[in-house]
Amino acid sequence: MKFRVERDVLAEAVTWTARTLPTRPPVPVLAGVLLEAAGDGVLTLSTFDYEVSARSTVPADVDEAGTVLVSGRLLADISRALPGKPVDVHVEGTRVVLTCGASRVTLLTLPVDDYPALPVMPPVFGTVEAEVFAQAVAQVTIAASRDETLPLLTGVRAEFEADRITLLATDRYRLAMRELPWHPASPGTSSSALLRARTLSDVAKSLTSAGTVDLALVDSTSHGLIGFEAGGRRTTSLLLDGEYPPVRRLFPEQTTTHAVVHRTSLVEAARRVSLVAERNTPIRLSFSEGTVVLEAGQGDDAQASEALEATLVGEDISSAFNPHYLLDGLGALGTEFVRMAFTHSSKPVVVTGQTSPEGDAEADFRYLLMPIRFAS
Repeated sequence: MKFRVERDVLAEAVTWTARTLPTRPPVPVLAGVLLEAAGDGVLTLSTFDYEVSARSTVPADVDEAGTVLVSGRLLADISRALPGKPVDVHVEGTRVVLTCGASRVTLLTLPVDDYPALPVMPPVFGTVEAEVFAQAVAQVTIAASRDETLPLLTGVRAEFEADRITLLATDRYRLAMRELPWHPASPGTSSSALLRARTLSDVAKSLTSAGTVDLALVDSTSHGLIGFEAGGRRTTSLLLDGEYPPVRRLFPEQTTTHAVVHRTSLVEAARRVSLVAERNTPIRLSFSEGTVVLEAGQGDDAQASEALEATLVGEDISSAFNPHYLLDGLGALGTEFVRMAFTHSSKPVVVTGQTSPEGDAEADFRYLLMPIRFAS
């Protein structure tokens, strides 16, 4: 195998492809990136750990076609460190030699025959705008659980209905739901899938430069597979098995009280007040006509409070929340104002965005947050 490729092209492709490599692979070959140089001037880089695969294609001047497997993270580090000149790559026995200007690096190869076959990309069943998709995923994955003992809750449920996709995630303490438009390949498409939140977040962020993302899905009771492809990059991931809880019904049909606050002001005040809140200590929000007061700390501990202007519709109400979860929800909004809707001080609050104090709440993104007890 022998080819030449631009340094920046190689570095970007290797870095993107190797990002999914396992930190502690069960077998050494799974730490490798597969390089395939084709006679048509295409270099393909691939990784696979039996759950997630990544594949990237870039142009290259190929003199001799061939395939080689080398350490992915090492190749990524080296390619980024090379000078800004074309990189010549060729194989010498069991070694790969990279030459770039005056730099020459030799890497040991891994046994290609031991590398698993990459999964086939499922049929494309729709497309979505890359930027909208990335924003929606970022809003929802904040609520996915990090507790691997509850694997179902580490995922994001995706529901595909007509011209809308609904993404849902929860860790039992908050619930995020985002609806976004998409373009199904066939009218009347209806399906659902449980995706790994970490993989979904990584894929969405890495494909933002593309105009649209192709979505592909094989939905089955076991070994389901979802695929994403855009701009010469492709990722597939096994779906999580199991029945996701019916969390959509947790959103109340109607609320009796709601308050509207300037979002940035509320975020900054919550950050200041929460500085005195020790681990797992809540901050309390007390709403009355024209004002919301934020408080944290009690007794002999450090205490803080701050008042902000707010618009209240309904009875005065006070509730306390985990400050980190509250800030996550506020940070996921892209509007100037935030609307917090209550049914009772001990019931979850529904957080949505609002463009003006008197406007309507935006329904595309909703964040449900459980209150916690604030000791007197």
